[in-house]
Amino acid sequence: MKIRRFSATAFAAALLIPGLAACNGNGTTSDASATPSASGSVAPSATASSSAAKQALLDSTNAIREGNFKFSMTGAGSTAEGQVHEPSQSADMRMTIGDPSSDLMMKLDLIHAKPDSWVKLELGGTAAAQIPGVKNLNTGKFHHLDQNRIKGNRALGFDFEKLDPAGSAVLTQGITEVRQTGEGAYEGTVDVSKAAEAGSLDPAVITALGAQAQSVPFTAKVDTQGRLSEMVLKIPAAGQSAAQDLKITYTDYGNAAPAQKPSADQVVEAPAELYNLFN
Repeated sequence: MKIRRFSATAFAAALLIPGLAACNGNGTTSDASATPSASGSVAPSATASSSAAKQALLDSTNAIREGNFKFSMTGAGSTAEGQVHEPSQSADMRMTIGDPSSDLMMKLDLIHAKPDSWVKLELGGTAAAQIPGVKNLNTGKFHHLDQNRIKGNRALGFDFEKLDPAGSAVLTQGITEVRQTGEGAYEGTVDVSKAAEAGSLDPAVITALGAQAQSVPFTAKVDTQGRLSEMVLKIPAAGQSAAQDLKITYTDYGNAAPAQKPSADQVVEAPAELYNLFN
């Protein structure tokens, strides 16, 4: 049994056991069509307005690149939340996939404090016993990770050159249509077919969407300073996956804190089973 990156979350940023979403059945059903504006019509200056709205959303991700914020991602019955603190070259993230009643539930607590990384796992559900070496994984302690073995692994690693786990800058660049619906509120469609690097979108999901990937409805909000505070992608049903909402939020710009390293008595070296699980 192997883990692959999860797109309707985790994470984002997060992770998904193959088939877990289908087993859980927790995807949020959503209408694949864009919601009409409050006025029900488009003003004659719609082209200019759309251009200005897109630029506003492109600019809204600038503060994310400063690397000092808190974030969350939710979708398909999974959640991820954490913070990035580039000044200290650190980040932390907590993810939950499924729940105790699922066939397989996973909780991860990831800490990155350059040059080190740690992860604490909790595996549950009726299928957890089938995972090789599960007793070596469910220790209740943080596993210290070998950077050479997680290099390029976007599930366990963290790239301080790409500070946004959700990749919202990549997503906003794919906007194909957008209009402002209120103060700091927007809606439109985005082409996610070229957004595999976003981090919040699994390439397998993008492929399954086919032509639908070129026009995925979304809503977005910015705060009073024009910084992105929320983006919701309304992912259509595709293959065996139900329609679902992927919600990404950003808060506490400039107010994140350095990640706290686990104490020595709470750390063990990561076993081979852990690397095998995520490869």
